[in-house]
Amino acid sequence: MFETVRDDLRSTLDEIRAAGLHKPERVIGTPQSAAVAVTAGGAAGEVLNFCANNYLGLADHPEVVAAAKDALDRWGYGMASVRFICGTQEVHKELEARLSAFLGQEDTILYSSCFDANGGVFETLLGAEDAVISDALNHASIIDGIRLSKARRFRYANRDMAELEARLKEATEGGARRKLVVTDGVFSMDGYVAPLQEICDLADRYDAMVMVDDSHAVGFVGPGGRGTPELHGVMDRVDIITGTLGKALGGASGGYVAARAEIVELLRQRSRPYLFSNSLAPVIAAASLKVLDLLESAGDLRERLAANTALFRERMTEAGFEILPGDHAIAPVMIGDAAEAGRMAELLLERGVYVIGFSYPVVPMGAARIRVQLSAAHSTADVERAVAAFIDARAALSAAQG
Repeated sequence: MFETVRDDLRSTLDEIRAAGLHKPERVIGTPQSAAVAVTAGGAAGEVLNFCANNYLGLADHPEVVAAAKDALDRWGYGMASVRFICGTQEVHKELEARLSAFLGQEDTILYSSCFDANGGVFETLLGAEDAVISDALNHASIIDGIRLSKARRFRYANRDMAELEARLKEATEGGARRKLVVTDGVFSMDGYVAPLQEICDLADRYDAMVMVDDSHAVGFVGPGGRGTPELHGVMDRVDIITGTLGKALGGASGGYVAARAEIVELLRQRSRPYLFSNSLAPVIAAASLKVLDLLESAGDLRERLAANTALFRERMTEAGFEILPGDHAIAPVMIGDAAEAGRMAELLLERGVYVIGFSYPVVPMGAARIRVQLSAAHSTADVERAVAAFIDARAALSAAQG
């Protein structure tokens, strides 16, 4: 049987490659940092890393690494269990309490990833008599989580408040018992920030709850790094915040739901990814506590990230590149053609700058881009070198195309 399937799979893979949509994996032989050594899947040698979610440069921070080493001695390597059996240690409860305080929520529940967190919320809270209203550009984990629920589904165009209100009105007139508006805090392919104040105003008007996936914001967006609810002054108006420990908060893995106490308690009782997945490794929980300590005095890191972001966006715009507007550390350089974006990324790697071309189905067809992600770990010289590499790679690509 598999020989027939094998031919079909090979045909599909050939089509992916022919369309320029194949996504190779490059192998790095160093810790995640502003510069990494590529050992396979591309030009070998040390390159500047402009495609990691390491926004604050904490992935290899010596204090975070030391906290992880200490945790191995105290808490061991893994829990070999789920939380409600024998998978809860003091370090898990401490991290949940610290995240709740940091995010201004009543309680927090940890997951193996934010994908799991988003996968466990909707089917637990919403039934067939309820409605979920989702931004069209929400992360795949939100989309998949919504599919697991029996709730009636509505979608509104990205950040379009008139359309959101229309969907809320439709759900209300349809007799929805509960209504949940869900949005990314920052949309990961564009760097756009959700208009949370307007969303909360509409939610109040139509008696709906608000959920925000703030994975690309927590740690560095907002005056204290508490994310987009803090940025927009609505920390007390957002009912559910999901996020990851795998980006600005140390870059390892793990996710969480921070929310109203009753929501978190119900998730502990009925959320399938929580009930049936091993507990977050204690070493990650302990290191994340150290990250939260560092965030209390991370104003200089947030300022450096903002400066690097502004410099890159300014220099690239001056050089004639199209970058989606905004001031987030995600700076998408628009290319359009998928194959061209992939080739541009290869040329940049050859020039010592590690970036990735994004194409369909990650972004819409014809909207391929190179998503540059700035970090506080980058120096001004690093940013200037990246811009110079883009200019040189563009010239080489143009020459090759005749």
